[in-house]
Amino acid sequence: MRLLLFSDLHTDLAAATSIVERAAGFDAVVGAGDFAVKRRGLDTIVAVLAAIETPTVLVPGNGESAEELTAACQSWPAAHVLHGDGVDIDGVPFFGLGGGVPVTPFGAWSYDFTEDEARDLLAPCPEGSVLVSHSPPRGHADADASGRHMGSTAVLETIERTRPRLVVCGHIHGSWGVRSRAGNTPIVNAGPRGVEWRLR
Repeated sequence: MRLLLFSDLHTDLAAATSIVERAAGFDAVVGAGDFAVKRRGLDTIVAVLAAIETPTVLVPGNGESAEELTAACQSWPAAHVLHGDGVDIDGVPFFGLGGGVPVTPFGAWSYDFTEDEARDLLAPCPEGSVLVSHSPPRGHADADASGRHMGSTAVLETIERTRPRLVVCGHIHGSWGVRSRAGNTPIVNAGPRGVEWRLR
């Protein structure tokens, strides 16, 4: 299965258009959150992305809620918005977790969850899935510009428990494009340019 991975568009219409133009050559597209900026501009960016006809898995970032993203995608038939749940595409299970984990310092606009809340949301994640999490796992593709690790222990624990085939994340801009591995699981902090991936 060929995947096109991206995250953190933050209302960048040029980046969104580039993803749309490339999407037709893939079996699935994965967007790991932060389509909006501080809960604004979501409908505009989704209107561009909705031209994608390839099956597309999306999770909310901390810049938009699951409810807001679901509402924005109502007229996009190919979109699957996941948050604490999953979907199968061509026999491959995908599972999603949105929001900032752990809670960010950004204030009331940020769609955040504690590690315990994230553990509850991740509990149904099946073994061997493609795990799409806006927040990276702790210690993997999660270093900010100053080198601090900002990822989630709940996401890391889920990787250790369920051994996903791939983890797609974003959130930490200083690690866009960074790849890591936890055990046999590859981890990609996708970023807005898009990453091509062949699922094995």
